[in-house]
Amino acid sequence: MSPIDEVDATRRMKIAMVTTHPIQYQVPWLRLLGQRPGIDLHVYFAMLPDADQQGREFGVAFQWDIPLLGGYAHTVLDNVAQHPSLTAFGGCDTPGVRDELKRGKFDAVIVNGWGTKTCLQALLACRLQGIPCIVRGEANGLRPRAAWKRFLHARLLSQYAACLAIGSNNRRYLLDAGVPSSRIFDTPYCIDNESFATAAERWRSATGVTALKARFGLDPARATFLFSGKFVNKKRSGDIVAALARMTDAERARIQVLLVGDGPLAADLRAQAEGLPVHFSGFLNQSEITAAYAASDCLVLPSDSGETWGLVVNEAMACGLPALVSDQVGCAIDLVEDGVTGWAFRCADVAHLAERMLAVQKPGRCAEMGRAARAHVEAGYHFDRVVDGVMDAVASLSGRA
Repeated sequence: MSPIDEVDATRRMKIAMVTTHPIQYQVPWLRLLGQRPGIDLHVYFAMLPDADQQGREFGVAFQWDIPLLGGYAHTVLDNVAQHPSLTAFGGCDTPGVRDELKRGKFDAVIVNGWGTKTCLQALLACRLQGIPCIVRGEANGLRPRAAWKRFLHARLLSQYAACLAIGSNNRRYLLDAGVPSSRIFDTPYCIDNESFATAAERWRSATGVTALKARFGLDPARATFLFSGKFVNKKRSGDIVAALARMTDAERARIQVLLVGDGPLAADLRAQAEGLPVHFSGFLNQSEITAAYAASDCLVLPSDSGETWGLVVNEAMACGLPALVSDQVGCAIDLVEDGVTGWAFRCADVAHLAERMLAVQKPGRCAEMGRAARAHVEAGYHFDRVVDGVMDAVASLSGRA
């Protein structure tokens, strides 16, 4: 009998999830987890951000235009932080989580990382009450850390009953920190592949690629390289513009760039892109972003090691685009197979990025690689695998706190 079957065969297990706020990439697998036989799930949020709080790093106030609160039981905790925030460690401060977990008599608690006070408050509550605590974090070991930080983080990770790995680099980081392989369970970072693929195909068939390109001011005869994300330092979106600038006039005549997003570096990017075939769409919400994918030929993500995964790569691949990804992006090792689903390039090496852009834009190459990319994420990066990993982790606890 598999660990999952063992959970199904016993009484309903009460599982809590503690996280900062409703996250569009997290809610779908929570809904699925709550539907699994033998699981009684309750989700605790530190806050429900308003438009300003949600959009702080995007440079524009917004709320996600997809439903995030239905289909599962949830409670919003009392956040006592003086300045509630999703980006500051102390912005989510919910001491009441201790009493909530005690009243719930949970068999296990899942926490979303360790980067906020709420998550550590939940861990402490679990340790005091003897509840097994499972963590799902993003650290991947690509970012250099001082020895004392690595030591302290290893001590922190030893407090969890199990760890949920989001990918190969994350798993390696956990192992290097001393977490036994028997306590690590694979829950790959992913998005709703079917939803993104269907929406992109709907744009292509109903509107047409030529009309979509016109919507964004693009030339239908040129290969379109897409960047989608916040205009912040770690994303290094300026590297795409710099790569374009170093090409010859003849090479640039076949290529254009679409920058989707907003943020503090927007003005600098516009100045850098002056006179080049670079187009800005501004911020696009979830219902609109697939139009940009449908209008484009290839994604580019030049981020540094601060990009612990890069779910935009999953989105693009689900929509049938290959991806050019910096070797410092967490997902590169899992999602990018050179020459098949895209290419990796050396972070901050603009010449190497330009070389990759010129190689992938050859006629028919993007479409061929895009089909392979879509098949890759559909096969291995979906919410059922996440829930299976969580179920395996829960089944492994067997009274171990």
